[in-house]
Amino acid sequence: MSKIVRNSVLLTMLTVIVLFISACGNEDTPENNDTQNNGDNNTSPEEVTLESEMGKVTIPTTSERVLAPYHEDALLALGVTPVAKWAIGQMVQDYLEKDLSDVPKIEWNMPMEQVLSHEPDLIILENGLDSYEGTYDDYNKIADTYVMTAETTANWKKQIEVFGKLLGKEDEAEKVLSDYDEKVADAKKQILEALGDETVAAIWVAGDQFYIFEENRHSAEVFYSELGMNVPELVKNLGEADVQWNPISIEKLSELDADHVFLLALEGEQGLETLENSSVWKSTPAFKNDNIYILNDPSNWTNKGIIASKKTIDDILSVIVE
Repeated sequence: MSKIVRNSVLLTMLTVIVLFISACGNEDTPENNDTQNNGDNNTSPEEVTLESEMGKVTIPTTSERVLAPYHEDALLALGVTPVAKWAIGQMVQDYLEKDLSDVPKIEWNMPMEQVLSHEPDLIILENGLDSYEGTYDDYNKIADTYVMTAETTANWKKQIEVFGKLLGKEDEAEKVLSDYDEKVADAKKQILEALGDETVAAIWVAGDQFYIFEENRHSAEVFYSELGMNVPELVKNLGEADVQWNPISIEKLSELDADHVFLLALEGEQGLETLENSSVWKSTPAFKNDNIYILNDPSNWTNKGIIASKKTIDDILSVIVE
């Protein structure tokens, strides 16, 4: 081989090596991608920047002692046990007690001394800050504090997504929601086969008073919006749910044209006896057709959350689908 040819080959090989090294240096390695992705928010992999009621905030995703009063449902769904649970006096969210029976209570208005005693490293609050004893700044001095937007406060599915980001559990959040959608689809099919176009209503009995669920009241969204159960005319006429839930008279129940009725009442509620002795109640289509279903644990029906919704679906299937 001539000297000129040999030099040409060496030059070509050197050029190829240089180009290869340059390409490797510019390759999007996982480390480079992490840097780029987090650089957009100027955060590290152990932090997340989210919109909140207080504007954009950056929160560590490594919190272990979490306090999210009244939204323990979302925490438990993601495998997180809170340091304290929401309560009004002795009243708690009963349907969560299987997992929270050993967790101490904290009053609904978040007294500062109680918050301090639980030593949280993350506090999650609703957007309505006026309901709490302290201010955002007060709580933020104790621990990193995230205030949900109005949209997130009102939408439990959004809460799962946001909590997943706050706690570094985005994959878990995605799976939880996906599994729920599958449960809804399966239940909807079974209920349609069992009920066809028959209508359904739910009544909460508290003491000697009766509360009909509007279409968007608590768990009613589950059976009307998600499961596609048909709405009786009386419920349609109630319109959107107000913040204040007003009882309905027993005389008004004569207009309840539902084919099936869920009665939600603790054992021994006076209202159950009142209905048993009422000719008005006995004249309703559901009573005449023996389609009254008494459920003695109403707590999940009067809450919103993924665990509450799943329990409500199970309640419905247990009596509607045989």
